[in-house]
Amino acid sequence: MAKTLLRSGCLDDFLALGENGQAVFDSAFQIRETLRLRKQQAVADALAIPQPNDEGDRVDWYAPQEGSVTSWAAASDEERRTALRYLDNCLSNVASLSARCQQAEKTSIRLFGALLEKALQFPGSQHVYLVNGKPVITFWGFVNLNQGARDDVLECLRVVESREPEIAFIPEEAMPEPLPVEISEPEKPLLEAPMAVQVDDDSPVYSLTAVKKTAAEEEKPAPRPEPAAVVAKPRRRWLLPVAAVIAVAVAAPVGYLLLSENQTAPVATAQAEVPPTPIAPAPIQAVDVAKTTLPLTPAEVVVPPKPEPAPVAAPEENPEPIAVAADVPKNALILPAEAVKIGSTKFLNGTWRAQIDFSDPITGKAPSLRYQIANNKGTVRLVHGDNIVCKAEVFSGLHQNGALMIKTRGNARCSDGSRYPMPEVTCKTGSNGAAVCTGRYEGDKVIPITFRKVSN
Repeated sequence: MAKTLLRSGCLDDFLALGENGQAVFDSAFQIRETLRLRKQQAVADALAIPQPNDEGDRVDWYAPQEGSVTSWAAASDEERRTALRYLDNCLSNVASLSARCQQAEKTSIRLFGALLEKALQFPGSQHVYLVNGKPVITFWGFVNLNQGARDDVLECLRVVESREPEIAFIPEEAMPEPLPVEISEPEKPLLEAPMAVQVDDDSPVYSLTAVKKTAAEEEKPAPRPEPAAVVAKPRRRWLLPVAAVIAVAVAAPVGYLLLSENQTAPVATAQAEVPPTPIAPAPIQAVDVAKTTLPLTPAEVVVPPKPEPAPVAAPEENPEPIAVAADVPKNALILPAEAVKIGSTKFLNGTWRAQIDFSDPITGKAPSLRYQIANNKGTVRLVHGDNIVCKAEVFSGLHQNGALMIKTRGNARCSDGSRYPMPEVTCKTGSNGAAVCTGRYEGDKVIPITFRKVSN
């Protein structure tokens, strides 16, 4: 037996692969031995040796050979590439051997080929170790929960080299050339011709006339328009303001007189004052108050009678002890009254560990049973003797009297090729609320069995 321990774990943490109700893990020893006999020692050395515990819920994986151990994560890139090539060769040899066995006539050989096809499946890269540079797989025949077998078994071990990001240079956009500015016509001045203001002696209205330029002046460019020239005659200009002052002086008193005559005096309206009317207050009527008469005789004080003390019962000489229900053990099997009344067995779904109250005559250890039931169907796994694993199908149900029945379909098939008898389990509700279970073997041999829940 190898001494180098690689990994330990619980079987309930993974999903076991198999074929026709036969798990790869249950035939691990037969698979490794058959590979050795078929001259596939390299493949056998790549599979770790499993060693389950007495209860059958945990397993230790040992290296086939002794040597220095390196995890897959701690290995170098060169060691990983070498180990990956080694596993690729083993995978191709297993695939060809499995295909030949599945075409055989014997049922046992075809079953071996189907199991061998799923033997190299494993949960992840953390379950692969390098022993003296060679890869060794632990938990082979298992995958992670809620996952199936991978098409590429070694997909989790292949390293995908990340490509370096390519830097794409964006070409600079050419600046558009400025469009030429074409001036179709020269700019015209704001004032084409200067305006002249003329004042006539007879009329007070000013007139504006354009001053015509000569041909010689039109040919010369004018950078700026000339301001308008005012041509006026200075004589008699003072007559205009004098006339305006005289008109205002005459019109002001005339307008004032017209406005004052048209105004009328405002009419004053006075409101007559209303004298206040006095309100006489309502007369107050006197109300006669009834006279009260006091008692003429003195009051008597009545003392209430004292209650008589209740008779005290004499204590019995020999009191009977009161029965107190014992505490229900942790994770014990309980038959709910409501579920039993409606005939439901959902409380039985999950994984249960059953301990039989007798010892193996050879090893002196009690066999360990592990039930896994869902919707009244499941499997039972038994470990006895020198770690011999047996497995059988079970079904459950409720009897008319409320008892829980768990039966197997025949004897269990063991890893060494033998058959092991399985008990017919009957459970009833005990005095403390926990189920009291018994197992009946052939010959009406009844043995107590204790159930403990492991997981849902």
